[in-house]
Amino acid sequence: MTALLKEIDGLQKQINEKRPLEPKSLEMLRNYFKIGLTWSSNALEGNTLTESETKVVIEDGLTIGGRSLKDHYEAIGHAEAFDFLYNIVGNKIIIEKDIKKLHQLFYYRIDKTNAGAYRKLKVFISGTKFVPPAPEKVPELMQTFAKKIPEIQKEYHPIEFAALIHKEIVDIHPFVDGNGRTARLLMNLALLQAGYVVTIIPPIRRADYIASIVKSQVNPKDDTSFKRLIAEMVLESQKDYLRMLKI
Repeated sequence: MTALLKEIDGLQKQINEKRPLEPKSLEMLRNYFKIGLTWSSNALEGNTLTESETKVVIEDGLTIGGRSLKDHYEAIGHAEAFDFLYNIVGNKIIIEKDIKKLHQLFYYRIDKTNAGAYRKLKVFISGTKFVPPAPEKVPELMQTFAKKIPEIQKEYHPIEFAALIHKEIVDIHPFVDGNGRTARLLMNLALLQAGYVVTIIPPIRRADYIASIVKSQVNPKDDTSFKRLIAEMVLESQKDYLRMLKI
């Protein structure tokens, strides 16, 4: 992991040397990663839109035949949450209110009542023995988590910090649905605040991604593979970013 983080730091230095970018270039890169993250994050959860279809839905407002209304709502909502994420990057801190807002923007077209609201139901996750906390514990767990964020941020490398707060949202599972997407948005908020690029977990890595999360949740708990996978994804996104700058 140390060698991987060193490689990431090296690429980050290259990225920083190319900054500041021209406003037009920044806008193009932001849109590129907005489409990529929206498509990949939704696809990890079973959304059937392709990347090109996601682009059409978000940028042109068109409906794709043969795709569900929910698939469209997830794409539009995620894009809105992504835009909000960019608007609060300059705050340099993460607060509970922002976590709830990310979920609310993603989810309100699908379920207005539960968008941005902590769940009041028990939830069960297929494919794992891990059981998320009881609903009555969620508000306190989220408040405690939010208070701990600055401490975690000081203790860990920015990549590990981003991975850990992602994992905490998945562990608490505060919402009835959309926890994974909220966690990945939150992770990217942390990365952007630290100067890193938007990081995408491609659907082809879904099995590894889920397995590493499960390994971190079920005894004997070990989050090493999860942190490493996130670091690998950051590295690949950095390479993609640098590639885009050379075009």
